[in-house]
Amino acid sequence: MIKKGIEISCEYFMRAALIEANKAKALGEVPIGAVMVIDNKIFSSGHNTSILSSDPTSHAEINVIRDTTKKIGNYRLTDASLYVTLEPCAMCYGAIIHARISRLFFGAYDPKTGVCGSSVKLHEQECFNHIPEITGGVLELDCSLILKDFFKVRRN
Repeated sequence: MIKKGIEISCEYFMRAALIEANKAKALGEVPIGAVMVIDNKIFSSGHNTSILSSDPTSHAEINVIRDTTKKIGNYRLTDASLYVTLEPCAMCYGAIIHARISRLFFGAYDPKTGVCGSSVKLHEQECFNHIPEITGGVLELDCSLILKDFFKVRRN
């Protein structure tokens, strides 16, 4: 269970990630946003840009990890927390592990490609030398709704 003080922070940072998701939505990208938090401050923020950049690796998590590591000049983010509006896919979870991100918070669960408990539980595999602390379901309804609305409009 998350402590109350942490819960307020989680919601604050996830709302910042939702702002990024809305930016992606406005660009016609799948509305997923992320923020990297270091020392209880947003250090970097970003969203999906795969369509605009013609790059399948340009997920919100990857974009934020890239930006943060460039800013600090180190590929290790051992004191960082990542907030993302959707449960990470295998590619993003791999990047989270390799960057040694300490804590991962996500909003909506992804039953198709989520690897932190939904479709697969990669965090329970013993083959990794780093496992972040994971908290799912932060502002789950809000994070889920933006995706549902986006795909509903696209289908019509």
